Amino acid sequence: MRSGAVLGLGLLAPRAMAQAPIDSALARYIAGIRAIDNHAHPMRPIANGAPPDTDYDALPLDGIPPFDMPSRLKPDDPIWRAAQNALYHVPTEATGPEYHTALKTAVATMQRTQGQHFPEWALDQANIDVMMANRIVLGMGLAPSRFRWISFVDALMLPLDVKGEAARTPDTRSLYPREARLLQRYMRELNIRALPATLDEYVRTVVAPTLARQRAIGAVGIKFEAAYLRPLDFDDPDVAGAQRVYARYVRGGVPTHAEYKTLEDFLFRAIAREAGRQKLAIQIHVLETFGGFYSTRGSAPHLLEHAFNDSTLRGTKFIIVHGGWPLVGETQELLSKPNVYADISMMDDILSPTVLAGVLRQWLGEWPDKVLFGTDAFDGGVEQGWEQVAWVGSSTARRALAIALTGMMRDGEISRDRAEGLARMVLRENAASVYGLQK
Repeated sequence: MRSGAVLGLGLLAPRAMAQAPIDSALARYIAGIRAIDNHAHPMRPIANGAPPDTDYDALPLDGIPPFDMPSRLKPDDPIWRAAQNALYHVPTEATGPEYHTALKTAVATMQRTQGQHFPEWALDQANIDVMMANRIVLGMGLAPSRFRWISFVDALMLPLDVKGEAARTPDTRSLYPREARLLQRYMRELNIRALPATLDEYVRTVVAPTLARQRAIGAVGIKFEAAYLRPLDFDDPDVAGAQRVYARYVRGGVPTHAEYKTLEDFLFRAIAREAGRQKLAIQIHVLETFGGFYSTRGSAPHLLEHAFNDSTLRGTKFIIVHGGWPLVGETQELLSKPNVYADISMMDDILSPTVLAGVLRQWLGEWPDKVLFGTDAFDGGVEQGWEQVAWVGSSTARRALAIALTGMMRDGEISRDRAEGLARMVLRENAASVYGLQK
């Protein structure tokens, strides 16, 4: 057994050290579970003459300055060749133009063959039953029986002029204008042409109806990507201060950063409270990256504790998306809150199965009913299509789960029946409980 696998399993007894890192029967059981993917960005299938899919994210990062990627996300990592071979039978030894031509041809052929069913085919390859689709709208080809909608709501926190906020970093220059356009889209969908005069009216006529509309047309949750825009320190709201800021700038002018934070702190809670009333779970992006000017300190999980401790929000379910990596200890502390959960999306793309197994074993030892599977499947072009990311995330998560649960079994912490039950919980049942789906 390699030393890395030993670390992933914890300290094993000498007899277990000689064993394989994964119990083969348990691995087969885990491989057969039809998963619920808590977090992903699936793409609409390509159709002749259709416009490009621009609804896959409220804050696509292709408009910010170039930045480096974690090693395992780079296209030359062997895991992507494994995905391409599994999905498209492209030989792993192929190189150069031969490789690129073979992959491009295989992907195009499969997309053409599957047509509008390509997204469902992609889920089947990763043994994913239902995918929570983080998109502005679902769109054609993303059937609600397999894809459940998670909408984006950061724009609702930004009703005033965002020029001052956008100027803070080279990253935010392109991101804030996108949020402003999305808010205008939401208001058009409500047939509202201008912002209401008061903050209370804005919440009553824009925020609440937007969430109600999204719920009515299929949303099961909402998503905050706020860490790309500002730190996650949503402090206790100054209601009167927020009302003054809104009234002062609703007809023009640019708020200071401190003024906008006062307004956002209030609106974050107003949105979260309404989400709870609408039975919409809230996903919050909490991860160390991406972007060359992204604030890692501002995305620390513990910054959310003020909001999680708000007694008026206990009816709202929060999911720490991406597990707060690498601050998984902080995330674990927050899982003690009755309405807080965490998923492993993106962690199963950037981490090896062995490293992820250590996180899973740590969390499952305390809060097994709070841990959700996710892939963060995103589109990275032909060499990293969202279907490949889903396959990588699913394969990595299942192997990591098998390593973690095998170690717990061999250390006498759990029985085989309990190991199988924990696997079902992580891969399916916990998410089903959060979103009210069939287990």
